Amino acid sequence: MQTVEVGSAVQCLFSVGILALAVLAGPALAQKADRPSVKVGDQWRFETRLGPVGVKSSDIVRVITSVTPSRIEGTENGMALVLTPELNNVESPRSKNSDQRLLNFPLAVGKQWNFTDDYEFTAVQVPGRGNFSAKVVGYEKVRVPAGEFDAFKLEAKGKWVTGGATGEASWTYWYAAAARAIVKMESRWGKDVSRHSTGQLVEFKLQP
Repeated sequence: MQTVEVGSAVQCLFSVGILALAVLAGPALAQKADRPSVKVGDQWRFETRLGPVGVKSSDIVRVITSVTPSRIEGTENGMALVLTPELNNVESPRSKNSDQRLLNFPLAVGKQWNFTDDYEFTAVQVPGRGNFSAKVVGYEKVRVPAGEFDAFKLEAKGKWVTGGATGEASWTYWYAAAARAIVKMESRWGKDVSRHSTGQLVEFKLQP
């Protein structure tokens, strides 16, 4: 039972939490994006869907309340949120992370990197570790409920261990500079099609 719960929590982290990351201000020039310039008051709403038929799971609303050179703070559905300057998760209502680096600026097509993240999920309170590799594979248009965006397409994959559970995971996600956000993410967990999830940006409001 714990293995199922842990697997579900891992899926939630990377399909939802990672989706809700907000990024770069301004258009990407020559398909390159520098570190984000996030502002107090920026906010986003995302929806997540689980399983092969895409049953709606939840809405995630993030609002930025403080920006310093070393960290970004805000709320996620009204609860405390802490992000890195690149808006990778440090602490949210769902998890704590040591080095969650799905975004690594500057972004450019062909760039790739590896990272190891020690994490703990609030739902199960069991520590885990994941070793992952990520790559910017393209630059293309993507349509989500919030609109159509020019976006960097990224892929990440790797292995995780949480308690007695182990597994492999892969993600495909699109970062749009105009939305300062990862606007869409698809995740798959091994060969189990029921462990497929998607997340999309529904609406957003950015400060000038």
